[in-house]
Amino acid sequence: MASQPQPTTENVDADQIKSFRDFLTSYNKLSEICFVDCVWDFTTRKVLDKEDKCALNCMEKYLKMNQRISQRFQEFQMLANESQLAAAQKAGAIPR
Repeated sequence: MASQPQPTTENVDADQIKSFRDFLTSYNKLSEICFVDCVWDFTTRKVLDKEDKCALNCMEKYLKMNQRISQRFQEFQMLANESQLAAAQKAGAIPR
């Protein structure tokens, strides 16, 4: 049996950096979208209750949407993998 190559520290660090970079990109996008949509009054330093509620609703909708897209993507990937496996079995590449 062939052994799998062990992940190196460099690979793990690169994966962590990419993951953190993706998180920051998503966070910055969320912040920008909700700020642009919800902050209207720049005449005072205080955040209005209406703006605060809007920002919270915006954040919740964005996170729920992101979670739903991720779930659908996973479902799509599972179906695609099952189709590839079935096609490979039908072609005789993988024994049943």
